[in-house]
Amino acid sequence: MLGIDERALRIAWTIFLFGLLLVVVYYIRGTILLFAGSIFLAYMLSPIVELVERFIPQRRNLALALVYVALIGLLVLLGFELVPALNAEATSLFTRLPSLVSGGSLAQIPLPHWLEPMRAQVIAALNRAATNLASSAVPFLQQASTHILSGLGAILPIILIPILAFFFLKDGETIRKSLIGAVEGGHDRTTMELILDDIHVVLKNYIRALVLLAAASFCAWSIFFSIMRYPYELLLAGLAAVLEFIPVVGPAASLVIMLIVIGMTGSGGLPWIIVFWGAFRIFQDYVLNPLLMSAGTELHPLLVLFGVLAGNALGGIPGMFFSVPILAILRVVYNHLRQSYAQKQFTPA
Repeated sequence: MLGIDERALRIAWTIFLFGLLLVVVYYIRGTILLFAGSIFLAYMLSPIVELVERFIPQRRNLALALVYVALIGLLVLLGFELVPALNAEATSLFTRLPSLVSGGSLAQIPLPHWLEPMRAQVIAALNRAATNLASSAVPFLQQASTHILSGLGAILPIILIPILAFFFLKDGETIRKSLIGAVEGGHDRTTMELILDDIHVVLKNYIRALVLLAAASFCAWSIFFSIMRYPYELLLAGLAAVLEFIPVVGPAASLVIMLIVIGMTGSGGLPWIIVFWGAFRIFQDYVLNPLLMSAGTELHPLLVLFGVLAGNALGGIPGMFFSVPILAILRVVYNHLRQSYAQKQFTPA
């Protein structure tokens, strides 16, 4: 028609729709990250809800309510016990930061020979950055409650995440049935069921593994810092646990931060930190991680690194965290659609 190839027109239309989808995803990335965070929390709480539901069968709403009450109590307990200690260590570190940088401890840290001529410039730049950071971070930490109340709008997404997670836990099976029901019966419906089941397994294993790996990282580094008598052990161990949620980049960043902080305080023993980090990474990556994630994100490291960098460009730190599960989900969908297409090709009409 009109000299236009119909196949080329379909391809152009598909590319246009795909590009439009990418644009829409980019502009609503904040909402997508909000729902992704709520799904993450729902998967974290799901095993606890199922455990409570065993004692009160057929009453899932009551089990959900009990779990949420316990969660609120745990957060309050952590708020009174853990947060003040972390706040005190962070305030102490940021207050001492300018003097630590200019105190000469950095001059003792060995550098590659090609970086040695730049040591003075690096120390001067770090000194300026430390002074600026201390002047802004210390007042914020000292007046944290005031900032939280005045910035209530900024933490609104954090309030919405547990609310949305509640609905995912409450109506998860209904949502699954609705998605399957939206597909025509027969082979396509079976494919949709397989996709949703595999996505559920991937997310369950991945999130469970991340939480346990972060907890193991916090315990291991807390014990190590306590034995070595390093300062800011709680703060650094907590930082290592949080950065465990960011694949590839997070553990490396935690090592760099630890070396800088311990090096500036003049505590010594930097090689022991590197040795312990290497040994713990081997244990995490080759023993604990495969044990926890028996079925999950079979992704090539290069693809994981690409996902982390792309996630950072799209959504910052939250984007880096959610990049790997999104890639794993896309892999599941692609594999099932490819298998479905192949079966249709070889199935006689």
